[in-house]
Amino acid sequence: MSNKIRVRFPPSPTGYLHVGNARTALFNWLFAKHNKGKFVLRIEDTDIERSKKEYEDDILNGLKWLGLDWDEFYKQSDRIPIYSKYIQKLLNKGRAFWCCHSEEELEKERQEQITQKAIPRHVCSYKSEIRNPKSETGTGKRGIIRLAVDENSTRKIEFEDLIRGHIEFEEQLLGDFSIARNPEAPLYHFAVVVDDYEMEISHVIRGEDHIANTPKQILIQETLGFERPQYAHLPLILGEDRSKLSKRHGTVSLNEYGKQGYLPEAMFNFLALLGFTPPEDKEIISRDKLIEFFDLSKIHKAGAVFDMKKLDWMNGEYIKNLSDEKLAEKIFEISNDEYQISKEELIKIMPLARERIKKLSDISEFGYFFKKPEYEKELLLWKEVRPTEIKNFFARTKEAVERVGTENKEKLRQELDKLGKEAGDRGLIYWPFRVALSGLKASPDPVDIAEILGKEEVVKRIKKAVDKL
Repeated sequence: MSNKIRVRFPPSPTGYLHVGNARTALFNWLFAKHNKGKFVLRIEDTDIERSKKEYEDDILNGLKWLGLDWDEFYKQSDRIPIYSKYIQKLLNKGRAFWCCHSEEELEKERQEQITQKAIPRHVCSYKSEIRNPKSETGTGKRGIIRLAVDENSTRKIEFEDLIRGHIEFEEQLLGDFSIARNPEAPLYHFAVVVDDYEMEISHVIRGEDHIANTPKQILIQETLGFERPQYAHLPLILGEDRSKLSKRHGTVSLNEYGKQGYLPEAMFNFLALLGFTPPEDKEIISRDKLIEFFDLSKIHKAGAVFDMKKLDWMNGEYIKNLSDEKLAEKIFEISNDEYQISKEELIKIMPLARERIKKLSDISEFGYFFKKPEYEKELLLWKEVRPTEIKNFFARTKEAVERVGTENKEKLRQELDKLGKEAGDRGLIYWPFRVALSGLKASPDPVDIAEILGKEEVVKRIKKAVDKL
């Protein structure tokens, strides 16, 4: 049956691609690849007012960035005649009907149900009547199309979830729910059911927040005579406070992580382990291995915490494995000409930066390589040593740099250590030297910095430090 496995990712272009939705897309993609099936991308853009091209582009770019290629692509806005055909079929058979209650009437009913603690459902009085599709409410507003549901049913709508096991709902609790604004404007539940059938979707893999939608969709499937796909509802992604991940927890847009300098390979790896534990006891796992290991039965039921520290660590591990040339290239891709430095010069910085950065944008911490550092002269002072004394040792440091250069780090270090011994305190030599080169209290070894800057630039920066003193 593996050649018949077909899954879909159906985002709505009403917002930027959320990392939770990206994880759903990733799990669908892994399942399809593991089973040599098909991965279908379906843009659900029937909400004309809220759907925007910029959001659709963001979704497509995010999936491409993650490396999630699709086998087929559809847009619901191109499929209106298909939905219309099925809606009209249900209207003709009396399985769907026009509800002409006004919004005010429906709201009044909702409030009464809340007061009476009754089942929150709409059992429509128009269900038993034949209505002209152009009927209007007393306020002049058009009605909507609802599916006729037996309000007296004792039946339970049941399905076996591949992750959560047996799930059931009482049919009578659903009421007569809406499926379209009119034959040319299907609502979510109806369009999803028709698309899944027409596209021969075998498995619906989606977030657990869709569990409540499943019984309505099953009823529509049954009414239309459609075969039911298998369902698998994924655990939600949670913030560190274990509430549903949202903007208040920080960045949730997938493409923003790319702009911040997270590698797609690292994000792919990270998202794949949110709610899924592969058989191998390790965190860094290749794409091919994740395809090989992926199994719906191994997905957790409990929510998965989006751990930023773990993502940073994982991204750092992927950065460490990049060559100097590749790492510099990726930094240039996100820098937007922010750094006035050639790629060749940036490559020289990579051995120093690779072990220290967690994301590509962290290269900004090494800004002293791109432009002369700015700092207050007080930062040059070491303990209680007078500025004049520091100037004297700066002169000797400058003389050592001019004599031995910066290319031979060990030789330069020996010279500076010798000066430190004469001064009776290595800090008296190394602290001002570090500040002069980086403008920072904490930085990599100043000798390593000097090697990259070169003798001429190091001498210029020492002179500038002396002038400050």
